[in-house]
This record gives sequence, C-alpha cells and structure tokens, in this order.
Amino acid sequence: MGASVAHNSTGATRVVGIGASAGGLVALEEFLGQIPRNSGLAYVVVQHLDPTQKALLPELLQRATAMPVREAEQGTRVEPDRVYVIPPNTELSVLDGALKLARPAEPRGQRLPVNVLFSSLASEQGERAIAVLLSGMGSDGTLGLQAIKAVGGLTVVQEPESAQFDSMPKSAIAAGCADIVAPPAELPARIQAYVARVRDPDTPGREDEAAAAAGTTPLQQVVRLLRQRTGHDFSLYKPSTLHRRVERRMVIHGLPSLALYAEFLERNVQEVDLLFKELLIGVTSFFRDPAVWEYLAETALPELLTRRTTEPSLRAWVVGCSTGEEAYSLAMIFSEVVERLPQPHEFTLQIFASDLSPDAIATARRGIYPLSISAQVSPDRLTRFFSAHEGHYQINPGIRGMVLFAQHDVVLDPPFTKIDLIACRNLLIYFGTQLQRKLLPLLHYSLRPGGLLLLGGAETVGQFHSLFAPIESKLRLYLRQDQIPVAGANFLLNSFPPLSSTSKENRVSPPNAQTPLADNLQTAADQVLLQVYAPAAVVLNGDGDIVYISGHTGKYLEPAAGKASWNIFAMAREGLRGPLVGALKQAAARHEPLHLHHVEVATPAGVQLVDVTVQAFHEPAALRGMMMIVFRDRALAPTGGRRRKAKGAGAVRQEAEIQQYREEVEALREEARASREELQSANEKLQSTNEELQSTNEELMTSKEEMQSMNEELQTINAELQTKLDDLARAQSDMQNVLNSIEIAILFLDQNLNVRRYTARVETIIKVRERDIGRPLSDLNTSLRYPDLLDDARQTLRTLAFSEKQILADDGRWFSVRIMPYRRLDNVIDGVVITLVDITETKKLEAALRQQSDP
Repeated sequence: MGASVAHNSTGATRVVGIGASAGGLVALEEFLGQIPRNSGLAYVVVQHLDPTQKALLPELLQRATAMPVREAEQGTRVEPDRVYVIPPNTELSVLDGALKLARPAEPRGQRLPVNVLFSSLASEQGERAIAVLLSGMGSDGTLGLQAIKAVGGLTVVQEPESAQFDSMPKSAIAAGCADIVAPPAELPARIQAYVARVRDPDTPGREDEAAAAAGTTPLQQVVRLLRQRTGHDFSLYKPSTLHRRVERRMVIHGLPSLALYAEFLERNVQEVDLLFKELLIGVTSFFRDPAVWEYLAETALPELLTRRTTEPSLRAWVVGCSTGEEAYSLAMIFSEVVERLPQPHEFTLQIFASDLSPDAIATARRGIYPLSISAQVSPDRLTRFFSAHEGHYQINPGIRGMVLFAQHDVVLDPPFTKIDLIACRNLLIYFGTQLQRKLLPLLHYSLRPGGLLLLGGAETVGQFHSLFAPIESKLRLYLRQDQIPVAGANFLLNSFPPLSSTSKENRVSPPNAQTPLADNLQTAADQVLLQVYAPAAVVLNGDGDIVYISGHTGKYLEPAAGKASWNIFAMAREGLRGPLVGALKQAAARHEPLHLHHVEVATPAGVQLVDVTVQAFHEPAALRGMMMIVFRDRALAPTGGRRRKAKGAGAVRQEAEIQQYREEVEALREEARASREELQSANEKLQSTNEELQSTNEELMTSKEEMQSMNEELQTINAELQTKLDDLARAQSDMQNVLNSIEIAILFLDQNLNVRRYTARVETIIKVRERDIGRPLSDLNTSLRYPDLLDDARQTLRTLAFSEKQILADDGRWFSVRIMPYRRLDNVIDGVVITLVDITETKKLEAALRQQSDP
C-alpha cells in the first residue's frame, strides 16, 4: 500500500498514536513488526517510563521494525514511515504537524501521558486521527480515546486476553470507545484496511447528490432502518457524508459491501444505535475560528446590546452544540462584553444549546473538559471561567447557569423562538441542498427583528439574500431582514416541518376541505356557525399535546417562554393550569363530559371567569384516546345586594373555619421547623463525617495511583533489563563458541589471580573444572614445568608488561605461555589473561633443522 493513502489534499501526514504501559514492550514489538515499510503513516509512541532513568525504548523497538525509530524532539516535523518515542519525564503531543514536548504538570504517579497524546490528535487531526491502546495498568488512554471517537477518528484497542496487563484495554472497552479489538500483531493490517477503504474526510467527494443517490438501494435501506429505530430521517443528508460514516462501520466489521452491511443492520439493533451515534459525531472546540469570536466581542454583541436597551433579556440558540464548547464560548464572550459596559445594566443572556445526540448533550451538561483545552482557552479565561481539577477543567457555575442544553431535532422539532442570536456553525455542510433550503427560512422565523445569524466558514445563506443581509461575509455573520418580499410570504408554510415523509400526529381535515356537499346550504350554514359562534376549543392527544384548535383560544392559552411546546399545561394561562390537571384525570375515566364552573383565568385584560368542559373521546376510532377542552366565558358576578346578602349569611362560618385553618397551619409549621432543625443538625454531622471520609479516600487514591505508576515504571524497566539480559546471554554464548572454536587454551584470572573463565583446551593442561571458578591459581595442579607461573602473573599484573615463555609439559609437549593484562572497555585493568599455544610441532621442526645444520 502506498504512502498516498495517508495524505490529504494539503499533504499533512496522518498520525497513529500508540499508548502503552506495563507489559507494553512486547505488544509494541508485535505491533511494529507487522507494519509494512511504506504504510504512509507516522507512529508516535507514548510509554509510561521512569522519569529518572535514561530510556532504552528507541533502540529496543528498532530491532522490531525496518522503519527509523528515534526519540521525539521539540518541534520535529512528523514524517510518514517514522516511529517517534516519548522521552522520559515529558508529555508528548502533536500540534500543527510537529511534535511538542512539555514538562508534566501533575506529580509523579498522577500523570496521564497517553490521554495527552490522544487528546492532541483529536484536536489536530479530527476524523483523520487514529489511536492504538496496548497493554498497561490503570485507565490512562480511555479519556483520550473518547475524545478521538467524539470527532470521528479510529480507536483501536489490544485484545485484553493477549495483554500482560489488561486494565488499560478493559477500561477503554468498558467505556465503549473501542472500534477495533484484536491482538497486537493483527492491528496494523486492520488499520491499513481502514485507511484504504474509508475516504479521507478532507478529500473532495462527489457533490452531485442526484448522481450519488442513484442506485443506492442498500444506502436507502440503511436510512430506513435508522428512521425506524431512532425516529430521525437522514435521507436528505449529503450522500458523501453518509457514505463515509457507513464505510467506517463496514471496515470495523470487515464487511466488503454496503448490501452486506444493510443485512447486518437488519439483524443487529445495537449496530443501528452505534451507526446513529457515528452520524451525529460533531467537530467542535472552544473559540473555534478566533477571528469570529473577536468580532462578536468587539463589534457584533455591543451593537446588539445597543439595539436591545428596552429588552435587556437576550436569548441565543446554538444549533448542533455537540459537547457544548461553542455554547460556553458564547457565554464567556457575553460575560466579557457586559463587564465592559460603562454604566450599570440589566442585560442577561439565556443560551439554548441543542443537539440530536443524547451522549453529546450529557457531556455538555457536565461541563468537564480535558486539560488539553489550555491550547484553545487563554490562561485568563481558564482562571476566570473554569475550576481546575485533577486531570480536567470544569465550567464555573456562573457560565453553566447561562446555558440550557436540550436534545432537539432541528429538522423535525418546533424551533426556539424570539431569539437574538443563532449560531448554526458547520451543520449545514452535512445537509443536502433541499434540506438547507428548508432550514434557513426556519432560522429566520426564530430570530427577532435585528437578530444575528452565525454560520460556519464553509456555509452561506445561498439564495436567501432577502432574509439575511451579510454583516461580515468572511466571518459568515448575517443580520435578519425584516422586510420579506411578497412572493416569499408563505415561506414558513413551505419549510415547516422540513421533512414531510414522516408524520407523528393524526391529521385533521382542514375546515375548507372540499366535500361533495360543499354547495349544500345546510352544510355552508353549519360551517359559518362553527367558525363564528362556536366556543373556543382544543383537541389533545394522550400526552396532553394540542393537535387541533377551534376558535380564538388566546384568552386561555399562550406560548410558553423557552423551547416551543404545544403541551396544554405549558400553554395554559395562570389560574387555568391547576384545575385542568385534575379535570383531565377525572374525564379520562368518564364517558360523560366533565364541567368546571367559574374558573378564574388571568388574561391580558384582567381576570376572566370561564366555564370549562372536558370530554374524553371513545368514538369515532380516529379520535379514540383524545380529549377535547371547550372554553366559555362567563360574566363577572354583580356586586349588588344579592351578593352582599350571600356573603353576610356565611361570613361568620367562613371566618371561624379560616381561623381554625390558620391555627392548624401554624402548628404544622412549628412541627416542620423543629423537624427541619433536627434534620439540618444530623445532616451537618453526616456532612462532616463524609468530608473526613472523602479526604481519607482521596489520600488513599493518591497513594494508590503513585504506587501503581511506580509499579508500571518498574515493570517497564524490568522488561527493558530482561531484554538486555537476553542480549548479554546471547553475547556470552557467542563469545564462548568463538573461544572454543579457535582451539587455543585461554585462562582468565581476576585481580586476585582467581579463576574467572577458561576455554575447554585448558582442562588438558591445567587441572581445572567448572567448580573451580573463583579458586586461586596457586591451588591448581598443572602438567607444565613452570614453577614461576604464579610469580610471572603477579609481575604482569603489577607492571602491565607482557610475559611470554616456551614451557615443556610432563607429556613432552611444548607450549608458548603468554601472560598479558586483562583490560576492560572502560580502560581499567581487571586481572590477567594466560594463553597457552601448543608449539610441539614447531619445536620438533626446529630440532630437526638444527641436526641437519650440525656437521
């Protein structure tokens, strides 16, 4: 596979982050050993190391791969087909295509370097990020994998059964952030298959949706299964987006065709849920595109506040908020803007942040973010708007209170209304042209006059220039236009709901529907009577939501502030909500209507007496399970003599009853106050005990983490030393074979002239055995006629001068005995070496030559 698969159109290298801890050396060697030479990917390795020791990891890993392995250095550009290893006592991350080294902020034992690397890859490469988690103790790497999965990257985890220490792999799998789980040797092939199959998100795709959708029956089947399971329709999303996300799931499961994947979805409901989450993955960060936020802070928001002096309560809507970074960024910017106002003010901002993903909304509500956000948020804002904790930052309550998060489908659900600022960034790019044309008028409807619309850098308002005027085209900031052309007066009717293919409510025929009796005088008269003289009424479904309205109901119902809702309890005016609760419950169990008389309802014109009739429908079938509420106004009672007489007749009785009730209420208050004080005292004691236990628990957890970290470091050092021992054993074996193969007797003595080592040939000359290692030379018997051997050895050790003599043995053999110092690699004399070369044949030849030369 060529390296081109790992590059996007800008030439950036795709990086594979690898995290390991205890037992990781073996897994790393297995993983790197299966990577082809030209994979086109760069590999960054983070291993838990002892911060006080020099690491041997690069040279150990170099033996397992043909790719160059080097220790990471500050600012090194990441290149393909290279392996970069973290140095000791550092945190390693990737920023702007280069390696970044930093001193760990946490004390030893609490550091999470794998999370740091993975989080940086999530921010740097987005959907292109690939992370591999191998053997190790603890849970380092899990948060980083979650960050990569949140942006659509690939997360790969070693199979726990194949790991020496399975805590880290099991933690990642339990958190649901492992796309591929396999033994280390199988992971490179799975990664290469993924890179080859799934198109790079930065590579331009086909934008002709009609052509892309043609013949995509399996894709349509996938969309249908998603709609049946989740209730959300993706049929109008861009086919290129759908294909890329679906292909990613296909590669993970090893399915070669879309048709097979559609069949797999039919049988696997859990996979439908996983694909749904995959399609909802959004890329976000704090203060993304700084120029946009700078303009909002310096110009757009101050001008908006100037226009809203009579309405100090502002409302904003962040559409597709993902995990909340953009909503919180807006809250921080607004706080900074109002702090700069010269005079006292009453400006407030309520931010509605919505997203389709329940997981993203849950994350946003927690307001907890990794330490890596320090690269996006300035130190001043981190201090003002966040509280620092061990391993993360948390949004302060003041900013958190400004944002209301809600799961909301902008395509199907009613929009938020009366909004001053809508941020809909990088959402339209995932929608097809048809869906964009229906969504933009809806956003116009949601905005107040003079409201602002903020889009993403690759988005525009398209043909709707009559609805939005550009304020800063480059920043994609638009102003709502209040004058809509007559030709577009019905734009909202054509835009809401955007998807007509799904209907959640029973349709009620409109009053002007054509029927065969349309011209009949009686029918026409009945319609006029219903429209003009019939009382106001509403029809409710089983959930209390209004599905049909007859007549003018504005006196009794009004839209509630916040998220749009058609629920009767949310819309009922003051005084009407309480009676309706009981009436609906009672009417549901009755066949006859339930009547409420003289209900006092607060209307804009004052208090209005209303008679309310509640009727549960059992017939016909189309209305079964629904209820109708009818409102009839009543005239206020006269204030004349009859009313005074009625009041006089029961005044004494009522006063007595009221006094009795007051006494009972006072007694209950006293009891409640005493109980509350007792509970408060008990709660304070429990809280004090809980704080002590929590403090003790934190100390124990800290000690446990420090011990665990040190244990991991010792495991790593042990693995490195074991590898070195294996190397030394092999070297010793090689040297022994070399010495035995040259057939020269060599005797090694230490500084005390004790036997250190010898070759097999020595045994035929000097009486020495394996058990004699460490014995003095003077204790050994020899066949050499060399009584000065010990003295010559001492002389050589003292003077460092070589000694060489020819010595006769008892068996008649001659030996050249050479004594020289034993010099170590560090140039230290550590004993002597005695070599004994058999020169018997040389002596015989010398004697023969001497005899021939004598006359």
